[in-house]
Amino acid sequence: MPKADRRSVVLGGAAVAATAALSALTGSSAAHRTVTALAPDIRSESVFSRARGRFVNLVLLLPHSVPAQGLPMAVVLHARGGTARAATPNGMAPYLARATESGRVPAFGLVAVDGGPYAYWHESVPGDDPMAMLLDEVPNWLAVRGLGGAHGRPFAATGTSMGGFGALVYTRRRHERGTPLAATGVLAPALLTEWDEMREREAFRDEQAWAALDPLRHTDTLGDTPLGVWCGTSDPFVVGTRRFVRRADPEVARFSEGGHSGNFYTSTVPGLVSFLGRYAPGPAEPHA
Repeated sequence: MPKADRRSVVLGGAAVAATAALSALTGSSAAHRTVTALAPDIRSESVFSRARGRFVNLVLLLPHSVPAQGLPMAVVLHARGGTARAATPNGMAPYLARATESGRVPAFGLVAVDGGPYAYWHESVPGDDPMAMLLDEVPNWLAVRGLGGAHGRPFAATGTSMGGFGALVYTRRRHERGTPLAATGVLAPALLTEWDEMREREAFRDEQAWAALDPLRHTDTLGDTPLGVWCGTSDPFVVGTRRFVRRADPEVARFSEGGHSGNFYTSTVPGLVSFLGRYAPGPAEPHA
């Protein structure tokens, strides 16, 4: 990749307070500065996305107990209003590191990118296509860093709220391309059931554009990818999520007390990491 297209920052420092710092990854900018100082296994870079026509953050979360070379990667899609630096549920990075170190799950890493705060992970604005970035650019970015094997394609996807919507669309596109995901896990996916509600988000030009992409209407396009779904019973998206579960029949479907909140997302971390880890391949040799 040309130097002009890359601005790299490797996050360094002692990992002694990693659990507290990493659990704040989805919090305030002050919390992020703490993470930057204390977590050597998180790397943040600015890379140019041609699909989006701008520089975006590329954030890598890598277990420090295993070599990064060839490490399988799962892509994490952020929620509405978020960024790559606020993509994972609180506590997910340290939990994954501990689970990997103890051998409870096979080693894998996480990659997050900026998809636009309100785009619902599709080309809502002409010339700014976060889904094309996921499909065509993220694999290249990972491969040149020795991650994800020869082709750099993430083996799994996860996302919260708008990111859950996007993860399901990404699952569909990967299936359509003949490179299906090994697993997809979504938290409180933003599956609305009425156009009036979606229209207020200004993410689709009209109802037909939304209907063409809405995962609720296209569960048959997801292929055989194992799905995991978690949602709080007080979440505003629970109606659409329950409808999706009935139609898609996911491998894991968990509805428990909680709302559309960080506390609920954190409570799902053990199940989500276990689910994704079940499908993680062994480390692959990167392309020479």
